Amino acid sequence: MKVLGICGHSGSGKTTLIEKLLPLLRQRGLRVHVIKHSHHDVVLEPPQKDSSRFRAAGAGDVMLVTPYRYAIMHELRDTPEPSLSECLHRLSPADLVLVEGFKREPIPRLEVYRPANGKPALYPQDSGILAVASDATAPEAAPQWLMLNDTASIVNWIFDTIYANH
Repeated sequence: MKVLGICGHSGSGKTTLIEKLLPLLRQRGLRVHVIKHSHHDVVLEPPQKDSSRFRAAGAGDVMLVTPYRYAIMHELRDTPEPSLSECLHRLSPADLVLVEGFKREPIPRLEVYRPANGKPALYPQDSGILAVASDATAPEAAPQWLMLNDTASIVNWIFDTIYANH
């Protein structure tokens, strides 16, 4: 599977960009998965529901299955947080995996950068960032610069640079 990290400061628009990219990548015939890493605890079901009660009672894994999707909740009681590699191995086959988070992993990345966010760009200190999607014009010593509102061009870059070549 090809892997592309989507990085940037909080509030830069990473999730919104991924939402816009997914249908366009699917139109190109790619099967795409997303891994979202969070530092926060996430509640997938209210505490009084069955799967939460099973986990609270000590189950290591609980699989919730519906006619529309399934989810496996795995409690990390006695094990460390899985690495990106371990997460990738748990996914079904795909052509491309977009990763939001895991910014220390050695994967190619696209930075989402908005100067109006008031935070510095990441690319000057991160050689893993191959391109920047921004709503500003490119500075002189920038990597490949893509306009954030031109999602079709970003998809072309992903297809040509990440999917076809890595």
